Amino acid sequence: MRQRFDGRSLAALIAMAAGSVLLSGCGIIFQNHEKRADAVLLPTPGNATRGTVALIERADGVQVSYNLSGMPPNSEHALQVHERGDCIVINQPDAGPVFAPVSERRRSNSRLEGDLANIRADANGTATGFIVAPDISLDGVRSVLSRAILLHRDASDPYAAPPHSAGPALACGVIRQ
Repeated sequence: MRQRFDGRSLAALIAMAAGSVLLSGCGIIFQNHEKRADAVLLPTPGNATRGTVALIERADGVQVSYNLSGMPPNSEHALQVHERGDCIVINQPDAGPVFAPVSERRRSNSRLEGDLANIRADANGTATGFIVAPDISLDGVRSVLSRAILLHRDASDPYAAPPHSAGPALACGVIRQ
């Protein structure tokens, strides 16, 4: 059985099809685009540690995924974001202090935003995993873009003197989009 369309029915059908196409295009424009940044960590002089760190902004914070190698076997190390994005002469304070955009936290002995986590190397000297950092972002005042991310020799202790000291850096990279 064949159906016939009059002019108004055909125009309505065409309008519905065009509207559907337009709305599907809006989904592409208005969809949630993932904010992402990466850092390639290279060894500091005299060290062999290297790897990659990927940062992806999520609703609950920035997911920091790491894949590192060349650390001493079965060791623990601080992964920290520092104020300045400079890894040229890392044995000097070129990377600056641990990232802390909120000055009140810097005065107290609480965890700084840039003190991401302590990570553990396995028996082969590698560490792979992720953490979620709720206090940093990839834009705005809490942005870690263009800052240095360092893997330190020791684990971080926020109550140590000086605060957040984790020894010299084993590797350093700049966070870039």
